[in-house]
Amino acid sequence: MRYAVIGTGWIAGSYIEGAAIAGNWELAAVCSRKRETGLAFGRKYGVETVFTSVEELAASDIPAVYIASPNALHFPQARLLLEAGKHVLCEKPITATSAGCAALQELAAAKGVILLEAIMMLHLPQRRAVEQALGQIGRITSARIDFSQLSSKYPAYLRGELPNIFNPQMATGSLMDLGVYCVYPALCWFGKPERVSASAAFLPTGADESCAAILTYPDKLVILNCSKTGQSRLGTEIIGDEGTLLIDSVSKLTGVSLVPQDGSRTELVGEIEKSVLMSGEAADFFRYITRPEESKEEYARCTALAREVSAVMEEIRRQAGIRFEEGIR
Repeated sequence: MRYAVIGTGWIAGSYIEGAAIAGNWELAAVCSRKRETGLAFGRKYGVETVFTSVEELAASDIPAVYIASPNALHFPQARLLLEAGKHVLCEKPITATSAGCAALQELAAAKGVILLEAIMMLHLPQRRAVEQALGQIGRITSARIDFSQLSSKYPAYLRGELPNIFNPQMATGSLMDLGVYCVYPALCWFGKPERVSASAAFLPTGADESCAAILTYPDKLVILNCSKTGQSRLGTEIIGDEGTLLIDSVSKLTGVSLVPQDGSRTELVGEIEKSVLMSGEAADFFRYITRPEESKEEYARCTALAREVSAVMEEIRRQAGIRFEEGIR
């Protein structure tokens, strides 16, 4: 199936490589504000067709699009493409608000097309190993899910520049960029919490540099932590009364080890290349489009989870005082 990408950053390149590994996909075009940038990026992957506006792309005959633009552009770009009858795989977070997420999902359903949020962990084969291990650590009493990663853009910020990731006008910051990868597994594995409490620390730009939240369940507490200005060395741990599950990278589900009460340690998942990681979502995106009946329940779960995650993210933002420019959806 032919597809186009919006964006020319590293994540777009990683997805293109992942789609090539997944098979069944043919990169047909790149959409970039600057034609020269789009051409230089596309030529790396043997593509010469460049659109300089989403409107041009929407009017084309390309049936599917991967969106890897700044967060603030996700909603208007996805809406335009869905209205044109395109299937859309959108980088996380799919929108800045739960109302925006619901509106796009309703539009996709009305148009009979697929709208999927690009969350690696949902489409990785190692998720099954992790979820099986969760059943081996007894009654889970607490969890600490962490994604703190020193941003490659932080030196530019310290030099006085304003990268998109530290610009709240782009609907970014630690929660939207990294915290979403903490909220997803929490809701995927433990369901919706009874209560959410959250706080954040801010840069002078107004962007949250770190954020923490406590999700309260009837039988457990789940603590979420993320940061763009520091690097975690401990990762994630899920604690049960018969053992502990350790996860180095919760976004990729790599570096996974099972530690029973005797202290022994069994590695379940090692390290995996980024492009291979992204091939899972590319494969499932294709399957949801081409085999809708077979994948209907699975796609419905992804859609429902995206809606629930969006609502919890919005509540965390509200409590933590994370604000974006008015009108961003």
